[in-house]
Amino acid sequence: MNTIIHEIIEKITRDFNNNIEDLMLNSRDISRFIINTKKSLDEIGAMIVKEALEMLDEIIRESSSRKKEYYIQRRIDEKTLITIFGEVNYLRTYYKSKKDGSYRYLSDELVGIYPYERMDLSYESELIKEAIETSYEKSGKRASNNVQVTKQTVMNTIRKLGEVENDEAKLPTKKKQVKTIYIEADEDHVALQNGKNKEIKLIYVHEGKKYKSKGRYELINKRYFTGSLKNSEELWLEVANYLEEAYEMDKVEKIYISGDGASWIKEGLNWIKGSKHVLDYFHLSKYVRKATAHMPHTIEVLWSYINNRNKDHVKELLNFIIEETESQAKKEAVKDSKRYILNHWDSIMRGYEEEYIGCSAEGHISHILSSRLSSRPLGWSLVGADQMARLRVYKANGGDIYELLSKKKGERQKENRIIELEKKVVKKKLRTASAETIDNIPYINDGRRTWQRQILKAIRGA
Repeated sequence: MNTIIHEIIEKITRDFNNNIEDLMLNSRDISRFIINTKKSLDEIGAMIVKEALEMLDEIIRESSSRKKEYYIQRRIDEKTLITIFGEVNYLRTYYKSKKDGSYRYLSDELVGIYPYERMDLSYESELIKEAIETSYEKSGKRASNNVQVTKQTVMNTIRKLGEVENDEAKLPTKKKQVKTIYIEADEDHVALQNGKNKEIKLIYVHEGKKYKSKGRYELINKRYFTGSLKNSEELWLEVANYLEEAYEMDKVEKIYISGDGASWIKEGLNWIKGSKHVLDYFHLSKYVRKATAHMPHTIEVLWSYINNRNKDHVKELLNFIIEETESQAKKEAVKDSKRYILNHWDSIMRGYEEEYIGCSAEGHISHILSSRLSSRPLGWSLVGADQMARLRVYKANGGDIYELLSKKKGERQKENRIIELEKKVVKKKLRTASAETIDNIPYINDGRRTWQRQILKAIRGA
């Protein structure tokens, strides 16, 4: 420990002097100074991690409980761990159990490092956070400035994480009372590696919207759900369970389920008691345009009839357009629009109720799913697309990637304290090493007065 503290102090002093000199005399660029300082601090971080791991190994090696249970099989085995500071190369001891003859690295296991692991959780979480936003290849380069990994490594890290459930992110601790609940649903179509497409569904629940800035509103207490490897019934069951956990459902007066007329969206009516379907404006306007595209002078009239809730006039106008249309292909398009609008008439009319505030499903599909899964010419595997959708929903629900990784690792690994470290021994070693180190730094004790020496003396308590 004496040596590492000497090295750190010397490095801090040397790097700071070099960086400050470059700032004042050469570059005169504070951004470059900040970048150089961060690089220096990352290098120091790697040094500290190495020292901590090797000190732990030494304490275990000298531990009385270790000596009772394990032989030293081999010393100074090398290990490289990828961290957010960069690669940490350290030495540890290999032991053999006196009881069952098994072999293990006790110091590694004590801090959650297992033989097959090359990366620590903090670095893995940075990899996944980057991968949520950009390609696997770019993520391997961006997660840390000090080390790069391949896109295959990024993918493997996500695969190891496994399935992320929709309730992984923290749920409300107290049920809320609201009069109206809004549920909106839509799907994204993702290109797969086999040339086919996969429909990934997105459902989200909220309590309305509030003003954020000019022309912008924010949904209140939104909660997202997704999953392409589950059927619609399972997804709606998760939504129903969330509602029961988050709200006093007997106090809710209205529940709107907004979206297009897809059967999987209407399936929600069977799971959410008292809910009513509303056809969202985006899909309604799509069919209105489709019916009037070749006769643009009729579009305002059709909208007027819809807005005035006059179903008979809507039907008469669409029949007139069909009769006046010569092209058989266009005639069929108008017929299709007529069927769609009239079949969803009650759902359209609910959109005019005072409590209804509209639907923004298209925007949420774009933000949560499409921007990563389908807006670029990518080819996903079924598992990969599902995992990415779930990770993006987890993040949108306020989930913390590091906490998720830590939880998953805890579920996979049994809590297994191989040996117990003697608390008094640990504290004594740390206290003795620190005091001796600071007292024996020549840099502090050579008599010259500089700001660096004054700081170090303050640390020592002189």
